[in-house]
Parts: sequence; structure tokens; C-alpha cells
Amino acid sequence: MNKIIIYLIIFISLFISKSFGQNSFENRAKEIANNIENITKSEKSVLKTEIEAVNQQLDKGEITFEQAMAKKQELANIRAKNIEDKVAIEQQKLNDLVKDKVDGKIIEVFNNTKNKSYTFKFRQKDTIIRSESRTTKQIVFAIGLNNVVTNNSIANSDFRYFGSHFYEWGITFKTRLSKTNNLLHLKYGVSAVLNNLRPTNNREFVVNGNQTNLQTSAIKFEDSRFTIAQVIFPIHLEFDFTPVSDYRGKPFFRTHENFRFGVGGFLGFSDETTQFSEISINKYYTKTETEGDYNTPNFIYGMSTYVGYKATSFYLKYDLNPLFRNNAVKQNNISLGIRWDLN
Repeated sequence: MNKIIIYLIIFISLFISKSFGQNSFENRAKEIANNIENITKSEKSVLKTEIEAVNQQLDKGEITFEQAMAKKQELANIRAKNIEDKVAIEQQKLNDLVKDKVDGKIIEVFNNTKNKSYTFKFRQKDTIIRSESRTTKQIVFAIGLNNVVTNNSIANSDFRYFGSHFYEWGITFKTRLSKTNNLLHLKYGVSAVLNNLRPTNNREFVVNGNQTNLQTSAIKFEDSRFTIAQVIFPIHLEFDFTPVSDYRGKPFFRTHENFRFGVGGFLGFSDETTQFSEISINKYYTKTETEGDYNTPNFIYGMSTYVGYKATSFYLKYDLNPLFRNNAVKQNNISLGIRWDLN
């Protein structure tokens, strides 16, 4: 894959680690305790260095014993005051945290199946209490079968049905469109997509001017596949049927807890096109990787939809742009698989 795809996947991985690093009440309290411990250790370490400097002055005869003792006492008082002032700030944070917990301003919802906890803080005067923000974030991963629609038909395909696959990694944002209703959401984001096609009958793609066609190879392939790496920007209108809960007589909004249905499309660009071939002759194995344009379009667009329950859904994606720009036969990429939206 090209560097753009690699950088995007790295960014998504970093985003995952950040998204799932949410702090519970216990973690926040532990963080404050660690801050207090680190403050004490730091000030004591500085004091130790300062005392050693005074001892060196005493050994060199630069100051008297009485002056050294007075200076050490002064330094100890300064460090003790620093510890007291800094710890007082952390203690106030802890007091505020405990007070919010006791007053019911912090609610923790635990999900044992995902081994996660969410901490939500609300103002007492809020008229609507939400367990999630109006805009939430998801990590998206999809995998499944990939093939080509030729002249509006997928029958008798030139590519292996179960040997051709697609993969998608992405980040999405999901915004509830109504303040008081949980049904409609706008879902948008960015994804890295890898589509691959495995031709049947020992064939590979050959470019002849502005035409890209399959051609039978004189050498028997152990494997042959055609891969297109893409970056897309999907947007969907999502219907989320998660019911609104009730908390102290007020609406309590959640998502990804029931059936979901999304319909929309995507725009993007092709990042890299590569043809792989693997051959074995007299027990010698050779793998060839050829990158090129292959007359594939730079700008891509299409339609997509998904339907499922909670985080898992069936996913269909269809490229409206042709697989090759100027081919006499119209072909469009189509993908069908399983998608996970990790909220």
C-alpha cells in the first residue's frame, strides 16, 4: 500500500487507543493519588540535590557548619511548602470528584461484554440528560467478498466469488439530528479501503492503450490478484432504533443498542493499483508485484448501505464509477460483507 494508506491506518490505530482510554471514577481518583505521590517524590529529589550541593560547599570550606545547617533547614522548609501547596490543589480536585459522586452528578454505566465503563457528568439544571454526546465516534472495520458487476450482472463473473475480498478500516462520527428524538442520525467519516479481485482461468490484467483486459497467461499461476487501495469519505443517514431510556424522569439517550439501518454513499480517490502474481517452476517459487495506473479512475464515488443489530451489521457497497476509465465493457466494483461500528 502507498504511504497515504499506511499513515491513515496508523492514525486510526492511535485514535482507537485514545477512544477506548476513557476514565472511570476510580481511574480519575487513582490519577489524582498518583499526582500527589509524584509531587512528593519530585520535591524530595530536588531537595536531595540541593542538600548535596550544600555539603560540597561545606567540604570545600566555603561555608561553616552552622551556615550549612541553616541553609539545609531553609531549603527543607521551601520544599515542604511546595509540597503542601501542590498537594492542596490535588486534594481539592479529589474533594470535588467525591462531592460530585455523592451528589449524583457522576453516573457510571458499565458494559460487561465490552469490559468498558463510561463516566458522565451532568449539571443539576439540565432539562435533558444524555448518556452520550449528541455526536459520538466509532471505529469501523469491515471485511467480506468483492467482485465486479459486468453489464449490470454479477453472474458468470471473471473473478473468483469466494477468493476475492475487500477490507475497510475507518473512523466515523455520528450526530443525532433531533434534540428530543433518537431515531435519525447523520454518520460521516473517513476510511481506508482495499479491494482485491482474483481472476479465474489463469488470467491477469494486461493494458493495451486505453483498454485494460484480462488475458490468459502462458505461465501457470499459483495465485493472481488485482488490488486497488482507496481512501473514501462515506456519509450515511442512519436510523437507530435504540429506545430512549428514562433517568429520574428525564430522557436518557443511547445508540448502538438495538437495530440500525443506514443508507448513503461515498466519495474518494484511488491511492494505488497493484497486480500480484505467484508462480512455481521446478520447486522455485517467484512472486511478482507490479504497480501502475491500469486505467483505473483517480476519483471514485458510489452508494452504500448497512443493516444490523448493535455494533454488527451486513454491509453493501457499490462503486458507481467504472472499474476502468475507457473500457468497452462497463464494469463496476461491488462489495458485500460484515461491518463493525465500535462505539
